[in-house]
Amino acid sequence: MGSTFAVLVLVVVLALAFDYINGFHDTANAVATVVSTNVLPGRTAVLLAAGCNFVGAFVGVGVANTIGGDIADPASVTQFVVAAALLGAIAWNLLTWYFGIPSSSSHALIGGLVGAVWCHRVVGGNPAWESLLDLLGSRGVVLTLQALVISPLVGLVGGFVLMSLLLWAVRPLRPTQVNRGFRVLQLGSAGFMAFAHGSNDAQKSMGVITLALAAHAAAGGAEGPADLTIPTWVIVSCATAMALGTSSGGWRIMKTMGHRIIKLRPINGFAAETAAAATILIATWLKAPVSTTHVISSSIMGVGASKRVSAVRWGVAGNMLTAWVLTIPISAAVSAVFYLLIRSLFG
Repeated sequence: MGSTFAVLVLVVVLALAFDYINGFHDTANAVATVVSTNVLPGRTAVLLAAGCNFVGAFVGVGVANTIGGDIADPASVTQFVVAAALLGAIAWNLLTWYFGIPSSSSHALIGGLVGAVWCHRVVGGNPAWESLLDLLGSRGVVLTLQALVISPLVGLVGGFVLMSLLLWAVRPLRPTQVNRGFRVLQLGSAGFMAFAHGSNDAQKSMGVITLALAAHAAAGGAEGPADLTIPTWVIVSCATAMALGTSSGGWRIMKTMGHRIIKLRPINGFAAETAAAATILIATWLKAPVSTTHVISSSIMGVGASKRVSAVRWGVAGNMLTAWVLTIPISAAVSAVFYLLIRSLFG
């Protein structure tokens, strides 16, 4: 009993570490535009994002339930599976952070869970192809894959439409008036974006920790909670870990998001942040785990395209798209390797 509890503690620590890394990996999602437009200095913007991330984490637990209960049956998952999933996601996050690539922490975690659960089933004697199809057909994975495709398109269209409307509305004003007004408005949109980021991303670690708690209960002969109720201490600890990670800053990715896709002004930043935040909050309401990185990046592209298509540096966008496509399969493969390694050492 003592050893299984120790493994549970280790898994919780890994989940909070993932949440922390998610925070500094995705800091750019919330503040890249407000920093690149010189509305706020980097450190002030990061602290604003950290506070709003923390508050946003208390919006609900629907996404957490999708992660914790709709990808795999908690009763069939072991602590080693959860640990391997987290290690695979963390490895991919650190790699993409090091190279400044805006990839998705969310999809790294989904891929990690799929890879680790699949490997666990195959090692247990289940057919490999059948197990993979079963996982890919689960409600959690289907919902995630749908959101993977739809949410960036909504962000792209939302950014394009909102920017077009704003440009029409400010036509009678002088450029200096527009910049001055939207420098103030962008403070609100940056906080709105950080709040939305916390509402969706912090819940993913909550779901993983609750999945680990259910697996621990099942290993001890007890049934995990049928509705995967998220304990209050899990919500508070995940909100805190993400806020601390965000306050550490993600400067490498911020440079890509804020400068290399398009040249941003305060009105552009306001449009991109507002469109992205609205998209993310809708996804949170629908219990869909989305990539805040994908959504804000697509919103920035939509804002740029509203001016002219050539305003967007599509080569940079293409590199980002490659990372998006590769995130789930690579993190799944890495997590499967981690599962085999952990099992050989401790199983």
